[in-house]
Amino acid sequence: MLHLIEHALEHTLTLLPFLYVTYLAMEFLEHKLRGRSGRWVRKAGKLGPLAGGLVGILPQCGFSTVAANLYAGHIISVGTLLAVFLSTSDEMLPLLISYQTAPSKMVQILALKAAIGIAAGFLVDLLLRNRKQPEDIGHLCEHEHCHCHQGNLFLSALRHTVSIGLFLLIISIILEIVLHEVGEDTLYTVLQGNSILTVVLSAIVGLIPNCAASVTITTLYLDGLLSFGAMMAGLLVGAGMGLLVLLRMNRDWKDNLRIIGLLLAVGIACGVVLDGLSIAL
Repeated sequence: MLHLIEHALEHTLTLLPFLYVTYLAMEFLEHKLRGRSGRWVRKAGKLGPLAGGLVGILPQCGFSTVAANLYAGHIISVGTLLAVFLSTSDEMLPLLISYQTAPSKMVQILALKAAIGIAAGFLVDLLLRNRKQPEDIGHLCEHEHCHCHQGNLFLSALRHTVSIGLFLLIISIILEIVLHEVGEDTLYTVLQGNSILTVVLSAIVGLIPNCAASVTITTLYLDGLLSFGAMMAGLLVGAGMGLLVLLRMNRDWKDNLRIIGLLLAVGIACGVVLDGLSIAL
């Protein structure tokens, strides 16, 4: 057991420098963009899903929470909200960078998520005809930021690194134990044996409003234990804290359930199609 923990700790420690540099760059970018992305989406009008899908892939902390607040205030359409949620990757990008994933591969994954988000957003807006009408944004502007940009950028990046590093360590220890007891070949066979079930389970895990979900899904994919389609299903559905903010700010529970259902439907459908076409990046 001690050997397994040591191996997991060694693996995590090698990733921390890459994580820190990545989060530092992301903090700097968010500091420069402060509030602008939300204004871009608000002003996009009928092109909201396009703006939401593109802005959603930016490494800006908590933009899904901004979109949730804007939607609750009838400022953006449900299609725009879905475009943001589907394109947002939470902790995927920092992990891909820390694993030294090829830049071309990262760009392809981000572009695919954005494309799916934009397409789904426009389709949903077309079908639902934008039930919500724009209103004065009023007090909702106060909720636009996750406050990651406040304070010292270096300390903020360090807090992110330590937090995600702990998640990675816990997940790595669990994986080491499972692989030791079950065997990597057996676990791979189980996860790949029923691709549709794996895609559905990954999408359900992706709904968890916590960075641990995206960390787990991305780590399993990078370790070769999760198919590309299953990984995409989980990360498409994962909207981070945006879902929690939506549930808190939007009092229409039927609307909230519909949005969650649409997220799951798009994520699962795309995951199944990608695995069915044997697409892997």
